[in-house]
Amino acid sequence: QVQLVESGGGLVQAGDSLRLSCAASGRTFSSYTMGWFRQAPGKVRAFVAAITWSTSGSRTFYTDSVKGRFTISRDNAKNTVYLQMNSLKPEDTAVYYCAAGWVAGSLASREGYEYWGQGTQVTVSS
Repeated sequence: QVQLVESGGGLVQAGDSLRLSCAASGRTFSSYTMGWFRQAPGKVRAFVAAITWSTSGSRTFYTDSVKGRFTISRDNAKNTVYLQMNSLKPEDTAVYYCAAGWVAGSLASREGYEYWGQGTQVTVSS
């Protein structure tokens, strides 16, 4: 069982930065693919970024709308995954969820992730 706790959300202005953190419990953190999803009001939960890990290193993946602005990273020693968000836009406003799983298929699919956090609100004003 893995528990995920997000933090770092808040209210910022367009162009500002935020760093989200997701602290995970469990001894097998490093074996999980970690992802960030977001859900805006009235919309489905959508993929933002994911990071895998293997003995040869990590690989990162992003949805097109955040490429060049967001960076996902992980610290396996701290059981934590981060999402650095720069140049924030009002359309980035959403509840951001951390997810973990042994994803066999598409990293962008919610179904591949077994564990989810409760979410943290990010609001970007124009």
